[in-house]
Amino acid sequence: MLIWFVVLYLMVSIGIGLYAATRVHNVKDFAVAGRHLPLPVVTATVFATWFGAEAVFGVSATFVKDGLSGVVADPFGSSMCLIIAGFFFAKKLYKLNILTLGDYFRMRYNRTVEVLTTICIVASYLGWVAAQIKALGLVFSVVTDGGISETAGMILGAAIVLTYTTFGGMLSVAILDFVQMGVIMGGMLFIAWFISGSTGGVMPVIEHASAAGKFEIFPEPDPWKWLTFIGAWVTMMLGSIPQQDVFQRITSARTAKIAIWGSVLGGSIYFCFTFVPMFIAYSATIIDPATFNEMIQTDHQRVLPTLVLSHTPIFAQAIFFGAVLAAIMSCSSATLLAPSVAFSENIIRIYFPGMGDHAFLRVMRITIVCFTCIVLGFALWSNASIFKMVENAYKITLAGAFVPLFFGAFWKRATTQGALCAIFGGLLSWILVELLIGEASLVPPKLMGLFVSMFGIVAGSLLPQWIGHSTPHPDLHAELHHLAAAETHHVTDKPHHH
Repeated sequence: MLIWFVVLYLMVSIGIGLYAATRVHNVKDFAVAGRHLPLPVVTATVFATWFGAEAVFGVSATFVKDGLSGVVADPFGSSMCLIIAGFFFAKKLYKLNILTLGDYFRMRYNRTVEVLTTICIVASYLGWVAAQIKALGLVFSVVTDGGISETAGMILGAAIVLTYTTFGGMLSVAILDFVQMGVIMGGMLFIAWFISGSTGGVMPVIEHASAAGKFEIFPEPDPWKWLTFIGAWVTMMLGSIPQQDVFQRITSARTAKIAIWGSVLGGSIYFCFTFVPMFIAYSATIIDPATFNEMIQTDHQRVLPTLVLSHTPIFAQAIFFGAVLAAIMSCSSATLLAPSVAFSENIIRIYFPGMGDHAFLRVMRITIVCFTCIVLGFALWSNASIFKMVENAYKITLAGAFVPLFFGAFWKRATTQGALCAIFGGLLSWILVELLIGEASLVPPKLMGLFVSMFGIVAGSLLPQWIGHSTPHPDLHAELHHLAAAETHHVTDKPHHH
């Protein structure tokens, strides 16, 4: 019965996604859902940005093992990312009327910066999407009691998500996110209520976790431990801002005001709701401490699904796994779409500037298929946990893309030379410290990359100006808006040329 329920849910999801595909007529519909989504849909799709495999399995399992200090990156950093993106970047980027973040980097700097940052953004999705695929394999394996192996489950899950994402694009993603948000929240709250009946209520679980030190979030008063703590927090909070899926979800809104508040509300709801799977997973250590304490040490990602399968009736299992599938699919579909759109728009289009809209839409769909195959191969090969895959994904954008985005938006004197110094300096310092020193480094490699990137953009922008080789543009921000008006071909049905 559980298997048939899962099959039925997947068929309905694919049906909704394919129905949305009938309303996709051009690149604008495919990439940013035509830019006419209302506030509830934008809020739902922003919430779904993060509420996927890592929130259900990764964050909850890490909390059971390490407490709040282990999940400072997610949900604390990731939810702040969405709130910061809403308040500080949504309006600026929405008004430019562009398809990708790469378009912004080209308009603000030049084509070289566009290509380099796009490569960073696309590369960061490898681990993120692989984590979603890995979680789908885990769900199928657990639901079928090993009848479908995790490997086969990954292949099946990737094929299902690929189907409706390839045809429907962002419109399918947004509609499914809105439907699945209800399934996720209702299903998770019901399971939490049901499980609390076996623990004597909510408070005994909270008191048990508090007594075990699970609510201690800050490290000891040691400056180097604080740097590690800040590094984990900043990686997700800032490294996730220059991400194409965050950008697409925000700019799919009908107005700039909806873009701002949809991002802020989605991030706030995500932060609050992530504690529900944490509560459910921690309840396992009270209900059956012998079994689950051992599982925490061996395979902590299975704590939550094993608890539901062994301590709830079949209808509760159906609700739980329906909610889990909703969460993972809504997250993985957008994260397959985002890097594919960015790569097509900011890399492939360079070589085919005269390509028409319908031909370019076909290229985007082919790119999604290729990227899915690469991600699936990485998911099958990697032995990293779901949480680690997600946490590691954003180191490259923190070191190579965040500083050019932030300084480009808020510092008028930032130049192309400065952006290039920031990209190369940030990436090289991060990679060198990671390879040569690794975890032994007193300053985390990702923070070293961020610091060098910030120094690079300031020095690279100001030094040429001081020695008279270049002068800052009198009003770069006004120029951006002028360029935005000239680049509306990106979101029309007409062919265009660079």
